[in-house]
Amino acid sequence: MSLENRYFSVKNRINNESVNLLAVSKKQPIEKISSLYNLGQRMFGESYIQEAVTKIESLEGLDIQWHFIGPIQSNKTKYIAKYFNWVQSVDSHKILRRLNKQRNDCQSKLNVLLQLKEGEEESKRGLHVDELLDICASFKEYRKLKLRGLMSIPAPTSIRAEQLAQFKLCGNAFQAMQKIVPVDTLSIGMSNDLETAIECGSTMVRVGTDIFGKRV
Repeated sequence: MSLENRYFSVKNRINNESVNLLAVSKKQPIEKISSLYNLGQRMFGESYIQEAVTKIESLEGLDIQWHFIGPIQSNKTKYIAKYFNWVQSVDSHKILRRLNKQRNDCQSKLNVLLQLKEGEEESKRGLHVDELLDICASFKEYRKLKLRGLMSIPAPTSIRAEQLAQFKLCGNAFQAMQKIVPVDTLSIGMSNDLETAIECGSTMVRVGTDIFGKRV
């Protein structure tokens, strides 16, 4: 199947104008990003700083909205603050302070999603619900950042009941955030579960493989 056919197949699966599609373009060549742009796609997600900066600089003339979606190391925040429109994987005040300090005054506010931690595995990144809400309550101190909502990466499963349970937890946390601050973005759902995520209130799905195909 061609890139164009895969792209419109995903768009048809979403079938909801209020849900944004983020094309996860990490490890994909610039040529494919340009092709998707020509098909109408404007939102792209990257996880590796050096690769992302090369792409962003190469495509500087296009009105692309760049999202950073990978784990954030402290030494990478200056690049996220400089190059990206959104950052989806924030999980600490430390990272917020660095992004706020490093965002240039002449830039628009950096859109932020807080990452919700699901499950108790030590290797999983993110915030517990109480930590998430504490950050919401004090977010106004970050004047160069705009809190937009929540993202999460639930454990992969093809069992619909398990997908529903995980996404409902995300939806509940998002609703709790809305009682504190006016957030509007719930970024949940990927290639294998986007329909269930949308059913549970997702406003943004992150899709890589089903658009670009499997990497060789």
